[in-house]
Amino acid sequence: MIDRENAISPEVSGPGQIGRIALGDIVRRSARTRPNKTAIVDGARRATYAELDADVSRCANALLARGFTSGTRVATLATNSYALVVAMFGIQRAGLVWLPINHNLRADDVDYIFGHAEPAFAIVDEALYAGPLGAVIDARIGAAAIVASGSLPGARYPTFDAFISGASPIDPDVPIDDRDVAQIMYTSGTTGRPKGVMHTHLSVYLALLANAIEFEVRATDVGNAMLPLFHCAQHTLSAGMLLVGGTVVIMRTVDPGDFIRAIAAEKMTMVLSLPPIYGGMLDHPALAENDISSLRLCVYGMMQVPEPMLRRLIAEICPNFQLGTGQTEMYPSTMSFKPEDHLRKFGSYWGESGVITETAVMDDAGNLLPPGEIGEIVHRGPNVMAGYFRDPEATEKARAFGWHHTGDLGWFDAEGTLIFTDRKKDMIKSGGENVASIVVERSLLAHPAVAAAAAIGLPHPRWFEAVTAVVQLRPGAAATEDEIIEHCRARLSPHEVPKAVRFVEAFPLTATGKTQKNLFRERFADLYDEKPVPVS
Repeated sequence: MIDRENAISPEVSGPGQIGRIALGDIVRRSARTRPNKTAIVDGARRATYAELDADVSRCANALLARGFTSGTRVATLATNSYALVVAMFGIQRAGLVWLPINHNLRADDVDYIFGHAEPAFAIVDEALYAGPLGAVIDARIGAAAIVASGSLPGARYPTFDAFISGASPIDPDVPIDDRDVAQIMYTSGTTGRPKGVMHTHLSVYLALLANAIEFEVRATDVGNAMLPLFHCAQHTLSAGMLLVGGTVVIMRTVDPGDFIRAIAAEKMTMVLSLPPIYGGMLDHPALAENDISSLRLCVYGMMQVPEPMLRRLIAEICPNFQLGTGQTEMYPSTMSFKPEDHLRKFGSYWGESGVITETAVMDDAGNLLPPGEIGEIVHRGPNVMAGYFRDPEATEKARAFGWHHTGDLGWFDAEGTLIFTDRKKDMIKSGGENVASIVVERSLLAHPAVAAAAAIGLPHPRWFEAVTAVVQLRPGAAATEDEIIEHCRARLSPHEVPKAVRFVEAFPLTATGKTQKNLFRERFADLYDEKPVPVS
């Protein structure tokens, strides 16, 4: 007969709170059932769940040894690595607040976040600390651990490995309430200063469980971490993979050839990437040299896949593609467009709500709209943020009428499938007409010389806003402004045709590939003060 009362000794039994939900417990629970299974692959390093769990506890105990208490913010400024995975779970296991920061931000933006969030400690990559961000960390925090890839010059801060090495691998007994803030993720800041989005252990945990259902994640799955873990999309899928006992392969590049080779080498089954990366896999020489038949599901987001590319991807790369949508404030995914619909419906479809999310379309007065009518996409569910950190006014605005407001516009078709129209701030109001920027961009991208395109509204004395195209040409390609405009005139309604085209060498992007249109609006704000434009 099994002595269940004494089957697990107290020193390894983990924290109390018999019914608690805490993000730091995810790795421990998987380690109990699959201690010798590979949890993380990071280059030559292959860490089992038991090894990852022990390192997460070491990190938690090292932070607690510094006297940090519940609510203390600990920042990470790091690229994807085994160390970052240890840090993010270790911070949360200690009952502290994880503050992941986009390492691609300018030093002044990082300085702003540090001043606003006031972290007490930072975990930072050696290369990032050696650059401008090091001075910000020294001035704002003065306490850090360095994720070092080689010998670290100077000794102001310890390496991350040294910081956790002497700490106990035993799970600290830290009381955690599921409504405690677990992380603060700052928005990408495409319209100004970023806002800190607070999420609790409960809101993120439920999102992970919902994703496991939506994407049918299994313990046998092998996934990738190609997009940055400081972003909600990659974090939610990678943490969810570890929740069910799967394997996460850290990827250091976004090169399509490297992606193909990694899929084949690790026999990946479920991956997350962006449409341009998937598209780059087609016709790549590595595709013929590697077997990627292990893939069962390719998840994507951020943008639509053009129909011709999608048909090829399904035929040549993976039989199942699934779009996931969401945002930092409403932990993803909130909606998904399922594989079975991808060759049935084409366009800007977002699909249907996830199992824990309710979605509606609302007008500016708070009225829910019927199918066929365009309004703001709103959600409600347990994966909603706890609020914006130190910004109650923005919090209340985001949850007006009892729903979370996304700032996206869309409508439901007769089958109840949501179609995305545009970002509310990107809808161009020209001459009394609403112009969806994505419609104009779709036309621009159909030109063979165009590699990237953005449609923006710029101040105009007659039209209020003039539809304006910003275009990056393909290498070696040529096109004139008049040629681009005539191309669009053959495909768009008169009020949608750009009044002017501006050519740029590169597009300013966020870390997840979103175009920072606000920078184009600022750059070309006075365009029509000096340029005469046609009446129509």
